[in-house]
Amino acid sequence: MIVVGLTGGIGSGKTTVANFFEALDIPVYIADVEAKRLMVTSKVIRRKLIALFGDEAYIGKEINRTFIAAKIFKSKDDLVKMNAIVHPKVASHFKRWMKKQQKASYVIKEAAIIFEQNKQAEYDIIITVSANLEARIQRVIKRDNTKRSKIEAILDNQMSDQEKMKRAHFVIVNDNLRNTKAQVLEIHQSILKQIKKLKN
Repeated sequence: MIVVGLTGGIGSGKTTVANFFEALDIPVYIADVEAKRLMVTSKVIRRKLIALFGDEAYIGKEINRTFIAAKIFKSKDDLVKMNAIVHPKVASHFKRWMKKQQKASYVIKEAAIIFEQNKQAEYDIIITVSANLEARIQRVIKRDNTKRSKIEAILDNQMSDQEKMKRAHFVIVNDNLRNTKAQVLEIHQSILKQIKKLKN
């Protein structure tokens, strides 16, 4: 099974691109969504996160996102430790999910920090989604109802679009929906051709 990584910085429009691929009947696994779900449903993750951050890590059964976000924002060490708890569980869940997608031509795993975590070897093909920086910032302010300074701090911790674009097999410039959809279709057809060559 061909695994395509879909990555890009905050506000680049990865979800929009993922939706276009899903419309082409390509299964998409959103790593961030599954990570958040597992942080609530996995007893092992819950126990380890409470050990790391204290009882305030959860409010009842729900993860205390504001509290944890503040913790990892202040400490990169805590972020690394949290990722070491959550990511292996996500990876195991992805493998189980993939076994259910045998009829698909290929699958997409959307993950924001493929290159930052040096995980590119886990993918056969990587697509980077890029967008104008100011457009990205405004998108996230509107989406998350958050401050510009907070977004800029996240951007400072992410690899630049230019660097991600250099490392990717394909780049989607998400400037308007029509162009983005056309780029998705073109890449989809290119991937199908590559798969056909491998089978011959």
